[in-house]
Amino acid sequence: MNHLLGAHTSIAGGISESVVRAQNLGFTAMQIFTKNNNRWNGKEFDPDDVIKFKTLLANSNIEFVVSHDSYLINLCAKDEQILKKSIAAFIDELERCEILGIPHLNFHPGAHGGQGEEIGINKIAESLNFAHSQTPNYKVQSMIELTAGQGTNLGYTFEQIEAIIDKVDDKSRISVCIDTAHIFAAGYNFSDEKEYEIIMNKFDELIGLERLKCFHINDSKKELGSRVDRHEQIGKGFIGLSGFANIMNDDRLISVPKILETPKGKDQSEDLENLKILKKLIRS
Repeated sequence: MNHLLGAHTSIAGGISESVVRAQNLGFTAMQIFTKNNNRWNGKEFDPDDVIKFKTLLANSNIEFVVSHDSYLINLCAKDEQILKKSIAAFIDELERCEILGIPHLNFHPGAHGGQGEEIGINKIAESLNFAHSQTPNYKVQSMIELTAGQGTNLGYTFEQIEAIIDKVDDKSRISVCIDTAHIFAAGYNFSDEKEYEIIMNKFDELIGLERLKCFHINDSKKELGSRVDRHEQIGKGFIGLSGFANIMNDDRLISVPKILETPKGKDQSEDLENLKILKKLIRS
């Protein structure tokens, strides 16, 4: 089995254009926004573009697609109005994924804003339970992304992710994404081979490797345990190539798609260089 590899890809010109770009770049996995990521509301899809997206995808080599939700969404916001807007926007994002047939909606759990971690975790689970109740029988899963823990952001430990999942009623609607830059900044030193095994075994024990459906493969501009979220090109940050070699050569993770969110220009040439580096790390 080959690794499914790709990067976050632009939807400029229409949702279907993302498939064209990803296919031209040789991706077998991709991430997109289904709307402007810095706005609460998105334009309705052009029905023809939806059909084109699905047709192009079905006839491509892309085997995995995930959508990332709006950066404005905070499912444990302290301000009640922001919380209501966030939940409504999250439901809209789930609906957009369902229309497109995208199986996962990736999201950051949220920032508690001084309420405390326990209240924040409870609110996130409550928000997810409500969103899922409003989207019954949907196939799209809510994909919780591990964070760096910057500010009051939650989801920077495996225990916090476990606590959120424990409080979600329909656990079949939940999947998980590991962002390598985030967990490194949160203090998980997966660059060390022995530490890597401990980390992955702990993830399996608390969350379950069966829930891990995606990696965001990013190096980190900031040091181990910095709790600062800054992405860097593969091998040029503090994680170094050894950390990515541990992931790329772990037989348990071959089927888990790996998607870049590293800095890039319009032609995404940086993505191609990063993917080339990752492939070279695979030991035959």
